[in-house]
Amino acid sequence: MTENNPIFDQIRSDIDSNDVVLFMKGVKQQPACGFSHTVVQILRAVGVQDFKDVNILLDPDLRQGVKDFTDWPTFPQLYVKGEFIGGCDIVREMYESGELTELLKEKGVALNAAA
Repeated sequence: MTENNPIFDQIRSDIDSNDVVLFMKGVKQQPACGFSHTVVQILRAVGVQDFKDVNILLDPDLRQGVKDFTDWPTFPQLYVKGEFIGGCDIVREMYESGELTELLKEKGVALNAAA
């Protein structure tokens, strides 16, 4: 199913060309759900200011495509350096334990001083 799938090609392109990608409801300036808002706030809190946000509400095919691509049923979905990290609960737990900051540093993601 992954061959000759333009949606998967688009997802792969976004993931490959950006250090941090958040497939979310809404955009980072205006998240359209509480879970997406939480992950945006966590990324900002750890110092990730520059990340690609992809609004899955604009395209039902993309929304389903991302679910199929990761085999993960919910949004938001966070990728770091091409690796699927998880959704809101996983990102929150990693943030609270310090694991998210460590992962970002290990992967070489540029972090600004947390506000």
